[in-house]
Amino acid sequence: MTDRILHAVPDPRDDDPLMRDLVGTALRRARLEQGRTLREVAEAAQVSLPYLSEIERGRKEPSSEVLAAVYRALGLQLIDLVGDLHTQLAAPARHSAPTAPRTGPQAMLMAV
Repeated sequence: MTDRILHAVPDPRDDDPLMRDLVGTALRRARLEQGRTLREVAEAAQVSLPYLSEIERGRKEPSSEVLAAVYRALGLQLIDLVGDLHTQLAAPARHSAPTAPRTGPQAMLMAV
């Protein structure tokens, strides 16, 4: 028998954002671009204002039904959310190459 410990959820890496943070950022950006308040969108989507606020802040993970309702309230489609998530994940800062050391043995190996 193996002594490996199995984890249901792997430890998150520092450079991997949580999906709920990305979704919250996308929702807030869409709402603000339209100049709408949390209250207006929450009422139109039939979700509570505190819950929508928590979604936007990345504190809650909304169901697909809630996401669809909020996006409909914004006059958008879920494909708009997917596009925004793609843009956030593909941002250049997320894919920058590590900087090689400039001195010492590692720098010499990198130069070879």
